[in-house]
Amino acid sequence: MKKLLFISIAILCLGLTAFFNKTVDMTVTRALTIDSLGACQGISYQHGRIFLYGDREVGMIREFRLVGDSLTYMNKEYKLTTNGQDVINHPTGIAYNGTGPTFMGNSIRLNKDGTKWKAVIYCINWDGLLKTGTLDGNLINTIDDDACIQGTRPEYVKYNNKWYVATADYGNNGNEVRLYDPEALKKASRTSEKGVLYKKFTCTAWVQNLHWIASKNILVLIQNQKEGRMWRFTYIDLKKSIETGTQQVIREINIDGKQDELEGFSFLGDTQKGIAVSSSRKNNVTFTNTSW
Repeated sequence: MKKLLFISIAILCLGLTAFFNKTVDMTVTRALTIDSLGACQGISYQHGRIFLYGDREVGMIREFRLVGDSLTYMNKEYKLTTNGQDVINHPTGIAYNGTGPTFMGNSIRLNKDGTKWKAVIYCINWDGLLKTGTLDGNLINTIDDDACIQGTRPEYVKYNNKWYVATADYGNNGNEVRLYDPEALKKASRTSEKGVLYKKFTCTAWVQNLHWIASKNILVLIQNQKEGRMWRFTYIDLKKSIETGTQQVIREINIDGKQDELEGFSFLGDTQKGIAVSSSRKNNVTFTNTSW
């Protein structure tokens, strides 16, 4: 009996080892061009609804549905303006989880060299924005993300069964992923206020966006290999990264042949088919397939 128990445990351990050692692979399957976005800055997938956002003449969002192997525009456009004036001119992330407050990021370049930035997080009435088409009456709070190093890109993540708003820096010096308490963030004027920042850890350079894989407790850093060009996806163990204070990489994937500026990525309801978006005018939407 003891021998059988030992063998069973050994088999189970081998199985678990095989699971944890299994690599992540991504392939590009198809690219297409979506117009009227300006430079596309990201994608948010919400229960079958696909939102692409960009920095056209004003910051804006367009809604799509996946039909077959392509995207169909739903004739719904949302302008990130109040009183006709551009507010979120360079949207850099949508933190939406369906239960907590919704946040959007705005990373503003203050000088030509890109050495000075202003990062702002907006708490918005998401349902109101989708209903009225603008931020008029739907802008709840404006928060100066002064805890950041360069830029902001909010995304909801879960740690120890609690939701946090994660964000990351874009530059190549001192980069961090930071976790903010959403309820404290919603009421704050600055992210440096007491009680807003929960945890942080260091990460590699040129993070354009974040994507949370809830079913696997994995955070994807959507990155450039060099400033403003070449694609990189870094899969990290969020729990271990928080506990060690630095990113714990499961797999880093560079997509050969993609030389433009990767801006965002999202899986489409599972962990296989995904969409990556770039700031290019042509072939700015790319379908991907991921194997585990």
